[in-house]
Amino acid sequence: MAANFVVYLAIFTFTAAFSGALASDPDLLQDVCVALPSSSGGVKVNGFACKDDANVTAADFFFDGLAKPGLINNSVGSIVTAANVEKVPGLNTLGVSLSRIDYAPGGLNPPHTHSRATEMVFVLDGELDVGFITTANKLVSKTINKGEIFVFPRGLVHFQKNNGDKAAAVIAAFNSQLPGTQSIPAALFTATPPVPDEVLTKAFQLGTKEIDKIKSKLAPKN
Repeated sequence: MAANFVVYLAIFTFTAAFSGALASDPDLLQDVCVALPSSSGGVKVNGFACKDDANVTAADFFFDGLAKPGLINNSVGSIVTAANVEKVPGLNTLGVSLSRIDYAPGGLNPPHTHSRATEMVFVLDGELDVGFITTANKLVSKTINKGEIFVFPRGLVHFQKNNGDKAAAVIAAFNSQLPGTQSIPAALFTATPPVPDEVLTKAFQLGTKEIDKIKSKLAPKN
């Protein structure tokens, strides 16, 4: 019980410090926010409109989705459970959010980016190899264990890999209410409309057959 208290206290402390020091979201809360013509009657805000104060309840600030491990049912062996403004409406305009990431033995959170947030992970259980890649193509990586943290700078490609023989889990904190996640493999090989094959074959120096094979493996399962 005491050990759990220490873990929860550490999560609270690092989240509070992270949010207070790095609270963000003064600019983009969506991938794009195209201005409407002045003659248009439509309304679009960079974020979410606010509900009337009279309708605010405690439920707007509550979420229990991070309490239990997520169900891993995919080929990469990891699952992300987000606690962002879409799940916790009270986060709107506060510039913070959390996620829980669970990893099966050998599981990978594939290379991805968060265009709107820096990420800090706190290891709940297990041992992970983590890293990010700078714009100079330098890999910054480290093995982290239970109770330790690691920071992924905003916008840089990063990953986490469970190389242990037991399940692992982290809590991730973001200085954005909606960080935006773009998986590099999915973005390139499952985009709609698709990225032209001639772009992919030239970029990866692969033939069309190899590109088609990758696309078939990454295609969403119905």
